[in-house]
Amino acid sequence: MARHSVVAVALAGALALAGCSGAKVGDSSSGSGSGDCGAFNIAVNPWVGYEANAAVLAHVAEKELKCKVTKKDLKEEVAWQGFGTGEVDAVVENWGHDDLRKKYIDEQKTAVSAGSTGVKGQIGWYVPPWLAKEHPDITDWNNLNKYADLFKTSESGDKGQLLDGDPSFVTNDEALVKNLNLNYKVVYGGSETALITAFRQAEKDKKPVIGYFYSPQWLLNEIKLVKVKLPEYKAGCDADAEKVACDYPDYDLDKIVSKKFADANGPAYNLVKNFKWTNEDQNTVAKYIAEDHMSAADAAKKWVDANPDKVKAWIAKA
Repeated sequence: MARHSVVAVALAGALALAGCSGAKVGDSSSGSGSGDCGAFNIAVNPWVGYEANAAVLAHVAEKELKCKVTKKDLKEEVAWQGFGTGEVDAVVENWGHDDLRKKYIDEQKTAVSAGSTGVKGQIGWYVPPWLAKEHPDITDWNNLNKYADLFKTSESGDKGQLLDGDPSFVTNDEALVKNLNLNYKVVYGGSETALITAFRQAEKDKKPVIGYFYSPQWLLNEIKLVKVKLPEYKAGCDADAEKVACDYPDYDLDKIVSKKFADANGPAYNLVKNFKWTNEDQNTVAKYIAEDHMSAADAAKKWVDANPDKVKAWIAKA
């Protein structure tokens, strides 16, 4: 889903950490296994690529290391808040988040990076292939105002609609629309699923849609969405969130863990630290979950069974 702008989370009382679907730090959504490696609490952020990471790590931790794994459905900032309480051990796909790094790693010192996942992330604005073919110049932001009327909806009024996903995703889109003087309104579809549905229908029914999307994402194997060229990203061009007028950077997606979890240096921490796979690996598991309707546990098992050498490399040093 960087890909996810941080939405302010109100704290009610000492610890009211509201998360996805009302989940709070401290709530358990699943747990199994017992013994050797102890408890392992994984945050699960609301997009399927992240869910794929978490599912595979949970499977290996439970089956190979005998950890007691608890997965917690939490949005990003909420998950980071859990590092300080010990209720979240790991966030296993972080999209940049310089603001959260500063707060929880540099200032509060409750979190540390556990290295790259191996997955390369990219965010941008996309249009369906049929639209790019019919209007080739639509993929240059300089021409978007010319096509604004094409994208009008009841939600966007007299402006073109720029479709975004979950408001918690990393997004600079409202600032970009304003600072690039585009006659568009950002409309939040509410989820990754809403974005996928919109782009699928747009391609099938030849409907004009322009929206926020990202890779890795399994849908891109099915529909070759075309990225709109925004002003080139340069280091620091997004430093002031209100003044952003450039494209998104490329992301080397990493893992963030609680400092206490890292300092303990147990088997689960070493698994997270050693975990590394590819965009293709993640898309495979994500497709099992989202498109083939497998449970996360079954999807993870299928991939793990097919990739024993990769799994051995993760646990060999654990």
